[in-house]
Amino acid sequence: MEEDLFSLSGDAPAPRTLSDRNRDHRAPLAVRMRPRSLEEIVGQRAALEPGSPLRRLVAADDSRTAPSSVILWGPPGTGKTTLAYVVAQSGDREFVEVSAVLAGVKDIRDVVDQARSRLRTVGRETVLFVDEVHRFSKSQQDALLPSVENRWVTLIAATTENPYFSVISPLLSRSIVLTLESLERSDLDTLVDRALADERGLGGAVTLTEEAREALLRLGGGDARKILTSLEAAAAAALQTEAREIDAATLSQAVNRAALRYDRAGDQHYDVTSAFIKSMRGSDVDAALHYLARMIEAGEDPRFIARRVVIAASEEVGMADPTALQVAVAAMQAVQMLGMPEGRIPLAQAVVHIATAPKSNAAYTALDAAIADVRAGRGTTVPAGLRDAHYAGAKKLGHGEGYQYAHDAPHGVATQQYPPDDLVGTDYYEPTSHGAEADLARRVPALRRIIRGQG
Repeated sequence: MEEDLFSLSGDAPAPRTLSDRNRDHRAPLAVRMRPRSLEEIVGQRAALEPGSPLRRLVAADDSRTAPSSVILWGPPGTGKTTLAYVVAQSGDREFVEVSAVLAGVKDIRDVVDQARSRLRTVGRETVLFVDEVHRFSKSQQDALLPSVENRWVTLIAATTENPYFSVISPLLSRSIVLTLESLERSDLDTLVDRALADERGLGGAVTLTEEAREALLRLGGGDARKILTSLEAAAAAALQTEAREIDAATLSQAVNRAALRYDRAGDQHYDVTSAFIKSMRGSDVDAALHYLARMIEAGEDPRFIARRVVIAASEEVGMADPTALQVAVAAMQAVQMLGMPEGRIPLAQAVVHIATAPKSNAAYTALDAAIADVRAGRGTTVPAGLRDAHYAGAKKLGHGEGYQYAHDAPHGVATQQYPPDDLVGTDYYEPTSHGAEADLARRVPALRRIIRGQG
């Protein structure tokens, strides 16, 4: 864990500024390369567009135009801490950082008291950065409310978890929630190039092969801090060689992780995804978990994986086990709220459920058959009894005439024509005898006989 700029335990050292840390060659590469201004920040274009809360926090000299507090929500390594530092450096503001892992209620009150005193005596504002705010208990978050309410501090809180679940409502209502997105490939390339060339970073001391670059970005999984940390480790290993080159082998050795061959925009992406889906369809739970692991380890977007799992729940399992879709959707929502690596756990549960469930594609093939008929022009007018009869004049047109209310019929099923004339007797859905759908295989023919007046 990175040391805090301002320690709240024991004898507190003098706060260190970002420039102090950047000048310290012993600081990690990710810290040395931390942007010093908004212009150096890559990605997060929506959060930094003109007029956005962060822009106003950086630029506004007039407190009437600045937002009171901001909660930054996004995956690890997307720049939450960096944005807080850049805001702190703008204007004549005191910057205090606390970690939700270490600070207690007393520590927070001490910071707030000092901020009030500083504002009253010298008129200097305080930016309070709380990392991992979701780890604060309710009482700790409550302790922040007066200072946020009265603007004794400008709170910038960072969280990787959904703040609408992990932050108390009073604090949310007094803050603006900004969602940070994972960095795009071009953004990550810029960060790597800058770290390789900049004097604050590696200063051109090593080179990076294209194969190693691809592996580095995959292993980083969109986390800029993780990518720079891995690059630093690989550079240290490369500097021990005569070539001073980071290749895939050097990177794998340095980070103790295999540099998987997996191109998220190329054949490997499609091949592994195809094998993943077909393994779930084929009920090979072990193979399905293997391909899930390959995608996770290669840095595949977990939201992409979750979407494929949801599709498989309906396409491959369907009505043979209707709970599969519930589990898959829950896993997708959990991935969104938890992020990675915790999100791998509900993904694994959903994959196991789908792979081991009875299989049926009858529901979606039935829809495809119906769509084919519609596209072929089949399906004439809606039967008069089914047409809307609620507007003035509808009854004069015969709408609703002869309609049989199903709940008044025995078993809640009435004999009645529902499809257009040219589709009477057409069967689309053919239930299988697999799993829960076996009950439907018995029930659907009986329903059709009653509805069609066949006994």
